[in-house]
Amino acid sequence: MSHRFVKTLFLAGTLALTGASVASSLSEKSISLISPYPPGGGTDTLTRMLADTMAQQTGWNIVVENKPGAGGNLALDTTARAKPDGHTLVMAQTDNIVLNPWLYSKLSYDTFKSFAPIGLVASSPSVYVVAPQSPYNTLADIVTAAKGKPGVVTLGIPGVGGTGDLLGNLFSKEADIKLSHVPYRGWSQAFPDLSSGRIEIYTGSVASLLPQILAKTVKPIAVIGEARSPSLPNVPTFAEEGYPEVKQAIWWGLAAPAGTPSEVVNELNEAMKKAVSSGEMTQKLQKAGYDAIGSGANDMASRHKADHDSFGALVKASGIKPQ
Repeated sequence: MSHRFVKTLFLAGTLALTGASVASSLSEKSISLISPYPPGGGTDTLTRMLADTMAQQTGWNIVVENKPGAGGNLALDTTARAKPDGHTLVMAQTDNIVLNPWLYSKLSYDTFKSFAPIGLVASSPSVYVVAPQSPYNTLADIVTAAKGKPGVVTLGIPGVGGTGDLLGNLFSKEADIKLSHVPYRGWSQAFPDLSSGRIEIYTGSVASLLPQILAKTVKPIAVIGEARSPSLPNVPTFAEEGYPEVKQAIWWGLAAPAGTPSEVVNELNEAMKKAVSSGEMTQKLQKAGYDAIGSGANDMASRHKADHDSFGALVKASGIKPQ
């Protein structure tokens, strides 16, 4: 056996052991999976669902840690500053990792340079809902009313500058109407106003509004997404109603601090994809209003860049200034 052959075998074995030790280190201590929003919301529900399934399948100890504040900036900052060893992850989402660079003048992190994408977990289209007694049954009804009363028809949105606000502006532009946007801290605050008629329409993710839709305490009008939501197969998309440019769905993806070894990223990605593709979790996701994705790091990076550009254009067009 030649010296060169022995050396090659040694190097191959060393690399294999190194990769194995890096990957296996994920089981040596707890993994903190940070949720950027308070307990009980759509993002938190998805985060805990994923953490539980991944932990069951891998044996890893995954602890969900809620760090709400500053539109998700606190969670992203904490992750960006963490040791890049795979033991601190964040559930990134369109409204924070995509929009925050456009809405905040000073960030302690760079959404492209400070994180290592792991993969897309799920998405959920937004949906327009009205009270059960509302005369609006289609987008055409809303457009007709808004044309007759410019700036009077009200659209409740979950915060200024978020996806609901921006996509509402895009819809108004495409339909040549003017809606009056009314910001809320969340659906729980908006629901009484929608029910009483103080606002006429509300927009949020299917994941956040599905329980009320199924309970028939609100009536869905149309969803904003590339295709109909599997959770609401009978509700048309904005594109089907004549507004093809209004299509950006909200997505969630796992991210780690920049510099996390590729072996660890790959191990985490495989565990995430296995969890998302399991029959039990896929059913849970659909039942909760999510569309399962379970893709790779490159897909998440591409989606991040595309939405950064498209939503950035919407922010500029809206005239919203960074805080």
